[in-house]
Amino acid sequence: MSSTLLEVTRSKHEEVERFERLIVKDLQNEPASNRERLFQNHRVRNMIEAITSSTEKLIEIYEDNDNARKDEIAALGGQTATGTNVFSAFYDRLKEIRDYHRRHPNSCALDVYEEAEELLKEEPHVEFSGEEGHGRYLDLHELYNEYINSKFAERNEKTKEPIEYSAYLDVFSQPHKISCKLKLSRQYRDYLEHLLEYLIYLFQRKEPLQDLDRVFSKVETEFEDLWEDGKIQGWESKGGNISSQDSKIDLDYYSTVHELMDVGTDKLKEALAALGLKSGGTLQQRAERLFLTKHTPLEQLDKKHFVKGLRNIAQNGAAVASQEMELKEIALKESKMKRLCEMLNETIEQTKENVQKKQALTVDEREKELEEEEEQVDTESDDDEQQIYNPLKLPMGWDGKPIPYWLYKLHGLGQEFKCEICGTHSYWGRRAFERHFKEWRHQHGMRCLGIPNTKNFNEITSIQEAKALWERIQARQGVNKWRPDLEEEYEDKEGPDMKLACRYCQANYVFFFNLQLLYKVLVCQGLK
Repeated sequence: MSSTLLEVTRSKHEEVERFERLIVKDLQNEPASNRERLFQNHRVRNMIEAITSSTEKLIEIYEDNDNARKDEIAALGGQTATGTNVFSAFYDRLKEIRDYHRRHPNSCALDVYEEAEELLKEEPHVEFSGEEGHGRYLDLHELYNEYINSKFAERNEKTKEPIEYSAYLDVFSQPHKISCKLKLSRQYRDYLEHLLEYLIYLFQRKEPLQDLDRVFSKVETEFEDLWEDGKIQGWESKGGNISSQDSKIDLDYYSTVHELMDVGTDKLKEALAALGLKSGGTLQQRAERLFLTKHTPLEQLDKKHFVKGLRNIAQNGAAVASQEMELKEIALKESKMKRLCEMLNETIEQTKENVQKKQALTVDEREKELEEEEEQVDTESDDDEQQIYNPLKLPMGWDGKPIPYWLYKLHGLGQEFKCEICGTHSYWGRRAFERHFKEWRHQHGMRCLGIPNTKNFNEITSIQEAKALWERIQARQGVNKWRPDLEEEYEDKEGPDMKLACRYCQANYVFFFNLQLLYKVLVCQGLK
């Protein structure tokens, strides 16, 4: 039944349309966790690949290079070698259909909708190591071992020992810090290739919907322009002194040997050496030897002009070109690696935090954390996958469901209060706003302003208002301090006990650090 090309064409079109609808339906569901998001992306990726495969098959059918589709359409119209017989073609096809159902009496149509629902619940198998945590972290331990056992590895300035894994996570994405001469080694090329392969493999598993070919195509286009301008970081001179391009002199600007002599001895010597020519002799002899290359190809020059051991410059030029191609290839791989690191920047930062966290844990704590992560994964997989209906975006309650709307209005959670002292942080609801004055964020902000966090500053959220109030409080407290113009301090006959004399009420009070007596004097002054 499905062996004809027309039936295959119809089924492929139906398959493409069904997968498109499934992709839209799957992407409308918001993943509840990183694991669910990963599975969703891989499901969509698999469906896109299925659409691509079906489309390629359809293109092949429509091109009809063997005229099979054309012949089948002609047969449906009853065209035969003897003429056209529509009824004969119709009954032949009817007989074929009846024979098929007679041979397969129990065959039934597939339930496309049931199959689609099962496809949306599928959890594709994505292989991650234990350190990668479903794509949340990098696992660079093998590359780290390869790095510290190389000559180009960064070492501690004091101990001269290789850097630790946590420090390696900071430097592996900075190849420009490595010397260009060390990059020519086979060891570095292998390390760079392994690093690039791992990052590509991780990115394809973590972000299956991203088109890496398009990203790398853009990187290559930008790289060509920057390479020609010498603006690639770490390769500003196209490999430093390794390449001889900077030593060449453009002879089109010189019409005579005497003009070329103005370049100088050193420049001429470098240019001759870069071409494999002898660099000895006087200034004029060097200029004449170099000027010969303006109108005569290097291959046609007399062998006496070349350095002994280089029979023809073509070999030397090929070696230089080959070396430059190697340098360019290394620089291009570094550019691709840097772009991948930029796209995986969040993952790299999470890896650093995870490594630092593990270093502070004991063996028992690490094992307990692994058990908790496994339990969390099992819980996420067993959770109800239905989407919670929350059009008003109400806060979630203790049961993981939106709180009632009347409770939302009762607590005034729709009102927003901003506190400039807390860094313009927002607090929703009057209760949360009043409570935040005693929390660490507000206390820290007041401490930064140099103001004590007392009850006097409740309801104050502006920095300017807080400073103004603090100045008024300080000025008011200045009245209660000891003032030489109104008060005096002296000793009595009984000894060195201090007395406070109030000039307004002419009363003396012995000061034994008695707060009640001191308060009486201050009240007296304030009332006066």
